[in-house]
Order: sequence, then C-alpha cells, then structure tokens
Amino acid sequence: MTRKTKTQAAPTFTAPAIPPADVLGRLAALKTAATPALKQQWRELFGTEPPPYNRRFLESRLAYRVQELAYGGLKPETLARLEALGEQLDGGKVTVRRMRGDDKPIAGTQLIREYQGVEHVVTVTRAGYEYGGQPYQSLSAIARAITGTRWSGRVFFGLRPSRSAA
Repeated sequence: MTRKTKTQAAPTFTAPAIPPADVLGRLAALKTAATPALKQQWRELFGTEPPPYNRRFLESRLAYRVQELAYGGLKPETLARLEALGEQLDGGKVTVRRMRGDDKPIAGTQLIREYQGVEHVVTVTRAGYEYGGQPYQSLSAIARAITGTRWSGRVFFGLRPSRSAA
C-alpha cells in the first residue's frame, strides 16, 4: 500500500503589526541600534535576509517599513498610477529603468567653492550653469575657468568624491 504525502507549501511570511503609538520610538531607536540589530529587524519586518548595503540604507528602509506596517502602504490606485507613469517614461523597457537619470542639482541651487582664498559661487540654471554673469554648459568648464587646469566639475564643487577619496 502506497501513501501519498501532501506537498506542503512554504510558509508565507506575515509581517508583525506595529501599533501607531510605537512608531516614533522605533524610528528613534534605529539611529542608535547596532548594525546586527538592524539586520535582525530587517529579517523580522521583511521576512528576508538583509541586503549587503550600508547602514544608512538599512535605517531608511526600516524606517519606511515601520511606518508602512503601522499606517498602511500606498493605496492600490497610487501604485497603479506610479506604474503607469513609469511605463510612459521608459516604454516598459527594464534596461531604461536601470539607467541613471540626470543628477544635476535643481535649478536655483548655488554651489559655493573656496579656491585659493577666493569664494566662487555658481548658480544652477535650467539650461546649465551661471558663473560670473556668464552661462556655462558644464561644471567642468567653470572649474577650468577658475583653476586654469582640467578638473571634473562635480569633484571640484564637491558633488562627487574624487577617486583618491573613495
């Protein structure tokens, strides 16, 4: 006589309910928690192993998750709208989604850099940048005008660390 055994499905993860009254305390505790404690919270709140990212990433995602579990996530209508907007922007192409967007600062931002005892102020415009009353297409062109040598404008103005600092 042969017996058929029922195949059991893997247990589904159920996130714990978080009372809204506990949210502020839990958020504040994230800043002082040790990294192993953050990783344990990740396992409890997401039901997966934590990703190998830095502490700041873990803190921010855990903070969102705590609030999501306490107050609820995005409404289905909001998710559908976001998905539709994404489809409009990238035509449903996953490779386009993974490309980096324009990382230029918002128009109106002022970048200030002291160089050889002189303070230099650059204003970000919609068309590019303005320095000394003149329009420029790139920060690198401004850095060259200031220093007389070739520089990465983003490094010169502190928007990206230099390779030697990495």
